[in-house]
Amino acid sequence: MSLLHAFIDESGQRARGKKASAHFIMAAVIVADEDLTHAKELLARLRLDLRRRPGDHLSWKNLKPHGQRLHVAKTLASQPWLTVSTVVVCKQHLTGEPLNEDQSYLYTLRFLLERLSWIARDRRRILHYTMAHIQRFKIAKLREYEENLRKKPDTSIEWGHLNPRGGRMDQPQNFELLQLGDLAASACGSAFNVDGFGNTERRYLQELSPCLYRRGSGPACLTSYGLKMHPRYETTKAAYPWVATL
Repeated sequence: MSLLHAFIDESGQRARGKKASAHFIMAAVIVADEDLTHAKELLARLRLDLRRRPGDHLSWKNLKPHGQRLHVAKTLASQPWLTVSTVVVCKQHLTGEPLNEDQSYLYTLRFLLERLSWIARDRRRILHYTMAHIQRFKIAKLREYEENLRKKPDTSIEWGHLNPRGGRMDQPQNFELLQLGDLAASACGSAFNVDGFGNTERRYLQELSPCLYRRGSGPACLTSYGLKMHPRYETTKAAYPWVATL
């Protein structure tokens, strides 16, 4: 069975707290095995467009001008071989006891793995996923969580379409395709988390919208798939009415 690859990164802080971001976003850029060369060429072209050196690490936080960020979002969206799936955790709408950083990260990953496995199932492929390494998080925690998820009857993960060895972790500066995950996650994060002046910027996500994973028709074809909102209460929907216009 042919392969898909998902390159995963996040935006915002994982845990809840007064100084933490109001949203935690995890995003995956999905590329078919036969399009990996296109993905590398895309990064090379972006470096050229942005006047970076060949091989430079492309990080959203280092792209300060609005025009550069807009160009990145538009360029990603224009690639017919590229799909993006994101999970947006709206922490202000969560109830119950707060999870710690690792629990928050892994619970968000569960939602994302569901969607990645559905994409792979629909395309009749096996998906391998690589995650950007985060501080104080060891691969053993990921393996333990993956094993526990496999035993849970209430998940919707299509395990037969995910790499049976589990995900791997690496640094974006070492494994360049993870930089795609950083760019997608941060473009989405800009629409939800305020900057230093209290502003958000939806334009990047709006431009990225064409490559977001959609399935079926109606409003939920996006908000249940390519832009999974959690939790999805009526209050949450009312707080982000613009999402339905993407």
